[in-house]
Amino acid sequence: MPRRESFRTSGILVLALAAALGAQGPARPTAQPPADDQILKDAIGAQQSGNTDAAIRGYEKYLAAHPDNPIALSNLGAAYAKNGRYSDAITQYKHALKLQPSNAPVEMNLALAYYKIGEAEEAAPIFEKVHRAAPDQFQPTMLLADCWLAMGKNKQVVELLDPIAQQRADDLGVAYLLGTALVRDNQVERGQVVIDKILRNGDSAEARLLLGTTKLNGNDFAGALEDLSKAVALNPELPDLYSFYGLALLRTGDTKGAAEAFRRELAANPNDFNSNLQLGALLKMDENYDGALPYLNRALQVRPGDLGVRYQLATIEFAQNNVEQARAQLEAIVKESPNFTEAHVTLATVYYRLKLKAEGDRERAIVQRLNAEAQEKQPGAVAK
Repeated sequence: MPRRESFRTSGILVLALAAALGAQGPARPTAQPPADDQILKDAIGAQQSGNTDAAIRGYEKYLAAHPDNPIALSNLGAAYAKNGRYSDAITQYKHALKLQPSNAPVEMNLALAYYKIGEAEEAAPIFEKVHRAAPDQFQPTMLLADCWLAMGKNKQVVELLDPIAQQRADDLGVAYLLGTALVRDNQVERGQVVIDKILRNGDSAEARLLLGTTKLNGNDFAGALEDLSKAVALNPELPDLYSFYGLALLRTGDTKGAAEAFRRELAANPNDFNSNLQLGALLKMDENYDGALPYLNRALQVRPGDLGVRYQLATIEFAQNNVEQARAQLEAIVKESPNFTEAHVTLATVYYRLKLKAEGDRERAIVQRLNAEAQEKQPGAVAK
């Protein structure tokens, strides 16, 4: 399946900044007729007291009568985001911004919602706009740098962070992003200087998470596991740590340890995409389909339309003999992602189960072609 792991690989202070920013609000209501005004006030009160479900019900009821109230829209978006319903939050924020363009707090929330679901390409232009309007604000700058790093815009990250690194010489988040961008831009010596500087400040969970996630990205799974194990020993409460630790365990063959790590991450952050997806996939491998479905459905809620999650759900349909449902889902997946080899493999099996030999043979031929193309791209392949 396509490896679409979280692009937020910094895992040090960038994530903490995103969490700290959270949702801007809830905002105060404007004057309305008394009954509706009370509904909105009650929703705001519920949101302020942490009763997000009640707040959502109140905002939805209010917006049924007043669909163009930007305060209610943005507050509802914040409540949706709090519950991990980022796609729904994005819809509300966009509507609010149509009514009040250039509302900086709502723009920031919209960018954060995209950021939370791993949509760097959508989040980056909004963070960039916020950064241009207020270049001295640290949080949008860091989040923009993290998005650009995920998009491969390494030179832009270096240009953005070089002056900030001089001002914040001891900031681990800045050092991580800058060092990673330098290494990825083949400025390895400069990048290593930045990373070494972090380590000279003393061994820390943040530094080990930095090194471990970098090694994960470079497919050095054994090295990543070593660093992430040290991070766990130093500070097991570090945000996102167990998600990456679980990935390292999984890539080195410790599926039981990986499942435990993913559960640990989800206990602190139920909306972590990678942990939901990977734990669901592991439970599916054990044929615990009822156990897998809640995790996979939560992952799909966090990232609607994600092909990897949809593939896992389709394979569960097939395993439970819902062959036609599996066929429809797999056909949609390969249409959207023609190079998704595993989906073609499973679709071929589905066709053969349905006695559709011609269609099965076609899918098998596609698999053979994709495998041959992948083999040609391997290092040391002989040119024909």
